[in-house]
Amino acid sequence: MSEKPSRILLVTVAAVVIVGLAAFVLLRPFSFRERKNPVPSESDARKSGTASADSAIWLERARAIDELYHLVYTPCWEGAYGAIGDAYLFAATNDSSLLRFHLVDHDLRLMCEGRWVDDRAWVCLAELAWWRVTGMKNEALVLDARRRYIAARNEGRLSDWEGYWSWYNWPPGTRRSERIFTNSNMNQMATAACGLYEATHDKRFLDDALLVWHGNGKIPGIRQMLYKGDGLWEGEGGRAAFGKQLPWEGVEYSPLVAALYRLTGEPEYRAIAIATVRRIMDPANGWIDPVDYFQFRMDGNGAFVNFLLDAYMLAPDSLSDLPGKIEKMLTHVWTNHDNTATVTLHRESDHGIRNGWNPQGGEDGYGVDEIGTIHAQAEAVRAFGIYAYVRSLKIAVTRF
Repeated sequence: MSEKPSRILLVTVAAVVIVGLAAFVLLRPFSFRERKNPVPSESDARKSGTASADSAIWLERARAIDELYHLVYTPCWEGAYGAIGDAYLFAATNDSSLLRFHLVDHDLRLMCEGRWVDDRAWVCLAELAWWRVTGMKNEALVLDARRRYIAARNEGRLSDWEGYWSWYNWPPGTRRSERIFTNSNMNQMATAACGLYEATHDKRFLDDALLVWHGNGKIPGIRQMLYKGDGLWEGEGGRAAFGKQLPWEGVEYSPLVAALYRLTGEPEYRAIAIATVRRIMDPANGWIDPVDYFQFRMDGNGAFVNFLLDAYMLAPDSLSDLPGKIEKMLTHVWTNHDNTATVTLHRESDHGIRNGWNPQGGEDGYGVDEIGTIHAQAEAVRAFGIYAYVRSLKIAVTRF
């Protein structure tokens, strides 16, 4: 008589334990689960010959570059470049160690304020990128991006200082060693405004972004002042790092026009993004190498790839050749221009990447010849991370 109840009790306890363990595995937050080997190795991918092999190769390269970035990381605007790339890498792999790095071990909200507007803008954009890839539920990231944005605006850095509406590196009237200039880097804050509108539905953020683009009817915005039509942008010259208004010839406005298109549906934004990318990626216009598609002149190549792929993700059908060109560009870096570069582009010992990608050197910009520093490595993470994400979407890449 006693054996049957005992057996029933034993089975019941076992069932409860099994259900409890299953619930623990399934319901505990994914952000604190480690993923082991989320992508196959490059050698395994090459052997497999499957459609996903190329995607796995680029994920592995991005992760190899990422290791050094995490070692040299600093919690400021340069670190934010890599945080943007890591957000895309997380979206492709769901690797919780990336989430832990940026939201726990190195809380994005503790990043520095920086001197210039673009310092703050990159941090805002990193916070908003992580807000998106973690399900648009982390309000703390939005609140901190909002705080940074409003602080810069309250300082008067969004103004018509030079006769048109724009973000400026300094507030009007500031006495500084560098002159006040308008730069497309500064207007990344307008892109951040679009993200804040998306996150908060507070229309003043969208109004700010539209003010930068269109002006207010009396005083123009950058659309009237800098865009000349057919993908051509013209601004003041000077050294690219500290004065040239359009260091990437206008393609750096792709994130803003892409964001404005998503928010408003106005076809002009999409058309400008497509025309600008087509112009700059046409070797006949002198910016891009005709074989490997690297840019001759500038640093910050991670930003350049980011700008291009923002346009691509906005209009993949119209820019279907772009991923193939970027793959050629990144392969050129990874192989040191097929082992013919006179400067080191990819340091194989630790996967450090040079900040400039011209195989003969001689670019203009900021720290162009640095390899593996936080600036250079974070930009590399951004380029390779975003490209790896795009390839993880299983797109067909045009070969050149």
